Amino acid sequence: MSLKLIESSLEENRGAFNSVASMAEDIALCADRMTDILVSGGCVFICGNGGSAADSQHFAAELTNRFEKNRKGYPAIALTTDTSALTAIGNDFGFEFVFSRQLEALAHAGDLLIAISTSGSSVNVLQAVEAARERDVFTVGLLGGDGGELADKVDLPLIVGVSRTARIQEAHIFILHVLCEIFEAKL
Repeated sequence: MSLKLIESSLEENRGAFNSVASMAEDIALCADRMTDILVSGGCVFICGNGGSAADSQHFAAELTNRFEKNRKGYPAIALTTDTSALTAIGNDFGFEFVFSRQLEALAHAGDLLIAISTSGSSVNVLQAVEAARERDVFTVGLLGGDGGELADKVDLPLIVGVSRTARIQEAHIFILHVLCEIFEAKL
């Protein structure tokens, strides 16, 4: 049973990574856009729920500290980390606004939002994209399945076309690491 589960998971993983391979040009476009934004003084905002919240924090740390090369830090904010803001906004306005309200306060034209949602339908992530677009913030959706509602709302959808959340998340962290790798290579 254990071996069959491993083999099945590996097969699903191959499907997810085949999906990633099919969007190599869009990932490169995202990396180029992110590099231009950061080098010109813009900020990268990242948001998502659950495992995607953890990926948001992980990615922000790679940009503000370093990925593999020692270099100066660049501005990146995981909108998932400020518990005071999250709880105040959730209490006063509702959980669906926990990211958008922060973007209203922090984002400027020329920044970047990476909106992570394995379903593509997270209401608070949809609200974040709407708030970002109102501020001329370039939006990237790191999505799964068919991309959900977010696929048509972001400037650049990166959709891992499989249905299992674990496989989508594994592909998402790979994409985020590749973005870091390209960014540091371009510096």
